[in-house]
Amino acid sequence: MKKTLIATGMAVAMMLPLGANAADYVIDSKNAHASINFKVSHLGYSFIKGRFNNFAGEFSYDPANLAASSVEVTVDTTSLDSNHAERDKHIRSSDFIDAGKYKEAVFKSTGVKDKGDGKMDIMGDLTLHGVTQPITIAAEFVGAGQDPWGGQRAGFNGTTRLELADFKIPVMGDSSYVEMELHVEGIQK
Repeated sequence: MKKTLIATGMAVAMMLPLGANAADYVIDSKNAHASINFKVSHLGYSFIKGRFNNFAGEFSYDPANLAASSVEVTVDTTSLDSNHAERDKHIRSSDFIDAGKYKEAVFKSTGVKDKGDGKMDIMGDLTLHGVTQPITIAAEFVGAGQDPWGGQRAGFNGTTRLELADFKIPVMGDSSYVEMELHVEGIQK
């Protein structure tokens, strides 16, 4: 009887989906094959563009079942770079993102919705400026395959709009939101 139960349990376990199509990747920020960029209005007169130079993350991608995919990224907020040292110092200050106090921003996905044709919505929680809020990233699959060094890679682009007040970041003039543009290339583990 005991052998029958064990055999039945093993047979059932073998029939359950184990995510065989899913692959785990490390985001290739080390070799600058990924970027986290931003664009914010400057008093309603122009736009400032910049990026975060230091971040790390991982994602799991299952093209056969996008809902089983996930992503987690940690951003070093002190690495904010708008190509102007004095402005960067001001944006990093307690007047805005307070990078001295909130040195990291973290995004953890909670779900992925397949929108067809390589497009998807990645829902998740973003912790920024000490506040956690749900956000949605409109993402698009760029491509996947073998790289010249024998590894496997996959890439995506994404955009989202963050309302600064949602994260208790002070708003100045018409600068009430920031547009984020994400380029992610991962190396399969």
